[in-house]
Amino acid sequence: MPSRLLIAEFLEQAATLPVIDVRSPGEFEKGHIPGAVNIPLFSNDERAQVGTCYKQHGQQQAIDLGLEFVGPKMAGYVKQARSIAGSGAVLVHCWRGGMRSHSMAWLFETAGIPAATLTGGYKAFRNHVLAGFMLPYTMCIVGGETGSGKTEILHHIGQSGQQILDLEAIASHRGSSFGALGMAHQPTVEQFENKLYMALRVLDAGKPIWMEDESRSIGRVYVPPAFWKQMQQAHVYRIDLPLELRIKRLLRDYGNFPAAQLAEAVQRIAKRLGNADTRHALQALENGDLETVVRLTLRYYDKAYNYPYLQKPPTQVTRIQTPEDNPAANAARILKHIHNDR
Repeated sequence: MPSRLLIAEFLEQAATLPVIDVRSPGEFEKGHIPGAVNIPLFSNDERAQVGTCYKQHGQQQAIDLGLEFVGPKMAGYVKQARSIAGSGAVLVHCWRGGMRSHSMAWLFETAGIPAATLTGGYKAFRNHVLAGFMLPYTMCIVGGETGSGKTEILHHIGQSGQQILDLEAIASHRGSSFGALGMAHQPTVEQFENKLYMALRVLDAGKPIWMEDESRSIGRVYVPPAFWKQMQQAHVYRIDLPLELRIKRLLRDYGNFPAAQLAEAVQRIAKRLGNADTRHALQALENGDLETVVRLTLRYYDKAYNYPYLQKPPTQVTRIQTPEDNPAANAARILKHIHNDR
């Protein structure tokens, strides 16, 4: 019989063994253990039919219907599992660690593929993820107005040997109305949480974890409340880069995107810009005057970014004036302060 693993051991083994998620494609798309491969026992429609049969006619008829769906596909399941496992074992889970995962694990073992299942299934993983955000972490925040090069600074801090967590990379979004440009499709909110936790769990919570200053929403996903609360209480190392240098950086970062995409981004913040600035920005964009577009949008973004700092005690923020847009040098400037502020 396949062995059953609790979530901690399951994730530990998942570092070296493939994970097979046997839930339906719809369940998998909503959220899954990062790195898992979906071999669905039922299609979305089949799962719905089995569920309806269970409610209307009971467990036995639902099992019989499920077997009708599964029988012709068993050889295909084994073939897929072999291609994933190679000569090794696999880890298998469903939603609650019930019949779907145990049936598939039994099939794989019968075919000579060692398999273990997750006690409590994906639901146990989700509970583990959400509990993980409530643990205490030692956080340090890289701050700075839009165009300060915070993401590059963060990665230079990482290259110096510090722990970093790139929330924007995990969210596949840079945070502003323009933040989706050039990025992959965003994960669901649930999958963002899953990816965030898996990135976080390999870090040492007792040592500084450097992150970029973010709003709670990053595009269409949200930083989990318990984790966000800790971010708000963390010390911020804020780079103050001159406006003209920030404008030059933003022109480099966004100036090559199609005008239609830039116009859509401007229109998404029209209510915040106001009618006059929105019309001015769109006209400037039509005329190819990207610098004016940047100046106008920064009026809003700088005001929005600086407002929360009025609520923070001065001792929570270290402001670092810099005359150059040099992420490596600015990372070094930040790191010079850490021993004084901790």
